[in-house]
Amino acid sequence: MTKRALVTGVTGQDGAYLSQFLLEKGYEVHGVVRRSSHRGVEDHRLRWLGISGKVTLHDADLIDLSSLLRTVQDVQPDEIFNLAAQSYVASSWRQPVLTANVTATGVTNMLEAMRLGAPGARFYQASSSEMYGLIQEPMQSETTPFYPRSPYAVAKLYGHWITVNYRESFGLHASSGILFNHESPLRGVEFVTRKVTHTVAQIKLGKTNELRLGNIDAKRDWGHARDYVRAMWLMLQQETPDDYVVATGVTTTVRDMCRIAFDHAGLDMEKHLIIDPAFYRPAEVDVLLGDSSKARRVLGWTPEVNLDQMIREMVDADLERLRREP
Repeated sequence: MTKRALVTGVTGQDGAYLSQFLLEKGYEVHGVVRRSSHRGVEDHRLRWLGISGKVTLHDADLIDLSSLLRTVQDVQPDEIFNLAAQSYVASSWRQPVLTANVTATGVTNMLEAMRLGAPGARFYQASSSEMYGLIQEPMQSETTPFYPRSPYAVAKLYGHWITVNYRESFGLHASSGILFNHESPLRGVEFVTRKVTHTVAQIKLGKTNELRLGNIDAKRDWGHARDYVRAMWLMLQQETPDDYVVATGVTTTVRDMCRIAFDHAGLDMEKHLIIDPAFYRPAEVDVLLGDSSKARRVLGWTPEVNLDQMIREMVDADLERLRREP
């Protein structure tokens, strides 16, 4: 029988790639979208991948349990992927209460909707490497203590532990993926990798002349979203639910990531990159480096796209977008 999946955050980067992956697997895919005044543009990522007409969209909101329960009861999914969140770290300091309501309490609402409406379904929670924050070990694994350094990270930590609690309290098949940074051409332009590739493309085409960034010595473990959504799916195919770190095991500075983008565009980074203190975080996460040995061993997962390939793909996609503009 055809499996049915329900994806929150379906119009985001991960939701779009996951939907594409599930459709290729023969799933019937349903997505949750918030009511918006911008009807007609919210599915642009699904349209970029050519799948917008293949995903059934449902109006619901993570902060409204009744809408989630109604959606779960209507869809009766076999698998639920909870990817929706206020996911921009910088905004979490400006909107801490919203971040808590959506990114933290929203997970409880989704788990409650599943427990009441489809208790036999399998649940995936999108946890985050930002939960490690002020790192307690050089490489972060499933057993590394957490030390969140932003309202976003604190909210994600609640979502992570409430998923564990519902798994242990109610016997739900609920797993969390502690995903390290993962990017793609579908990343929002507010995130540093896409900000870099978009601005580099603008400079290449003569639309601007500078890229302003904050702490370019911060280090991150960057992978491609296409690889990471495959790990999400693999978690829900396991007989026993569990938590897994998903990472490449390679850390790179923002500075070196920028250099890849500028070099690919044939530009001199030193002529265009400006350090702007306005972009520093109130509490910085200096380095993240994931140990995904458990995911590789249990799930059989390995990343297929490296950072150089990903950044070059993102620069090319941004050049294509900008050339299409009037």
